[in-house]
Amino acid sequence: MSERRKRGSFAATGVTTTILSRSAALLSAAALLCCIGCAPKKDAGSSSKEGGAPVPAKTFRVGMVFDVGGKGDKSFNDGAYEGLMRAAASLPITTSEFEPGQDADREVGLRRLAESGFDVVIGVGFLFTEAIRVVAPDFPKTAFVLVDGRLEDQPNVASLVFREEEGSFLVGAIAAMKSKSGTIGFVGGMDVSLIHKFEAGYIAGAKRVRPEVQVLVGYAGVRPEAFVDPVRGKEIALSQIGRGADVLFHASGVTGLGVIEAARERGVFAIGVDSNQNGVAPGTMLTSMVKRVDVAVEREIASVVRGEFKGGIVDHGLKEEGVGYALDDTNRALLTPEMIERVDALADSIVSGAIAVPSSSAKT
Repeated sequence: MSERRKRGSFAATGVTTTILSRSAALLSAAALLCCIGCAPKKDAGSSSKEGGAPVPAKTFRVGMVFDVGGKGDKSFNDGAYEGLMRAAASLPITTSEFEPGQDADREVGLRRLAESGFDVVIGVGFLFTEAIRVVAPDFPKTAFVLVDGRLEDQPNVASLVFREEEGSFLVGAIAAMKSKSGTIGFVGGMDVSLIHKFEAGYIAGAKRVRPEVQVLVGYAGVRPEAFVDPVRGKEIALSQIGRGADVLFHASGVTGLGVIEAARERGVFAIGVDSNQNGVAPGTMLTSMVKRVDVAVEREIASVVRGEFKGGIVDHGLKEEGVGYALDDTNRALLTPEMIERVDALADSIVSGAIAVPSSSAKT
């Protein structure tokens, strides 16, 4: 598309929207050993370039352990996986994947990858924080990447964090401007501080453009399973729609597929999260709060290949183009030029510091 790139807006990315069978996905630690190194190997003497920089003539091994919901969630995990696949297409790496079935499997999966000599081990989701805290010190030469968690005291751990509230502020403004009823909804997955950031930004953005707007809030639960319960997501969405909400934003992983289904059935709008979900239900999806986990993961893998990896907190917000809203051919007709212009102006104000977006809700 030739249209000028808008501040904070992103075109569709290539994440697959096919949900994979979970029955075959939940691997045991023993199965992990069988799959390690199974990806096709690139020539170890490759002189591939990423961003114009030469990369060493070595094949690096990169392992990824997925969060609850797994690959095929059309959201958070798929974003991380897309970053892994883009890195595999441009860098001399081989890849392996693991989907934990129980909490303990997170530590098992990370440790087995590190023990097997992987150069990069990625834990997708804040639930990996404690597991990486335990495992990383035992493998100081391995680069660990923690997505959505914070570990500041371990030199071989890069913590990729995002200012989700900034992207949520923009879609909250869009929701409030689009709503005819004056009531909009938010459906969170697990009731934790990370998801409260989405809620807080969404409410702040909505009230910035429409102070009288009513925002209904619901969470699917307090355990990790709250991210993989589309039935519960649909129940919450239908309840909010019954109370007048005509735009619903979810931050709930697979649970959000139920929110989208409810919106489609009742003829209201939904807003996706993390990956660009506009194509899940064209005409129903008003936009998506895009969280560029794909870009962040790809960058960290490239930093290891180039010998530039550094541990610590790596923050991504609007200024770094780490969050934003999705604008593409599936939703362009749903957003007026005036709406887009106003949202882009809000994004500019956030980047300049003129607008400070709250990162916590009343729940925190």
